[in-house]
Amino acid sequence: MQRIVNFFKDVGREMGKVSWPKRKELTSYTITVLVTVIFFTIFFAVVDLGISELIRLIP
Repeated sequence: MQRIVNFFKDVGREMGKVSWPKRKELTSYTITVLVTVIFFTIFFAVVDLGISELIRLIP
């Protein structure tokens, strides 16, 4: 039991050393990730549509 308690104490200590992003940085990173995900979603949807149309052309 003591090992578990020590583990969580160590985790708490290490979390205090973490350099957390500021609100502005976090917002910027979040927007970057969302825009990237949306771009790749649209890109792969268009590629999928194109390949599907090409396959339909094959008799």
